[in-house]
Amino acid sequence: MTIRTSRDAVAAAAGYLRWLGFRDVVQPEERPVSGVDLRGPGLVAQVDPSTRPTGLRAVECLWLNGLSAPAVSVFFSLAGYTPEARSRATEIGLPLFVLDLTGTPQPVNGAADDLAAGGP
Repeated sequence: MTIRTSRDAVAAAAGYLRWLGFRDVVQPEERPVSGVDLRGPGLVAQVDPSTRPTGLRAVECLWLNGLSAPAVSVFFSLAGYTPEARSRATEIGLPLFVLDLTGTPQPVNGAADDLAAGGP
């Protein structure tokens, strides 16, 4: 799926999460204040379609949403992540993926490698 819009990026992430084995992955009608773009049983995911690297605050907010759910938190970004965001995600075990413009997710850290290898 070629990514042309932010909705395309969210759809690509949702398809990948379904492929990994997460069931009933849905996008809320309106984006909630939490910023979470996708939800499913035991899952919260966020997609950052911007052209700037995703920062620390976004990673930590998603992680906290996952803790309160309780759910696995997964982050997808088109532009990658700041060094601080990557470091924190490694500390807390939050899977980070980068989406290329063809919609193909690439694991960025060990938690993402583990999720891609084993699913939910």
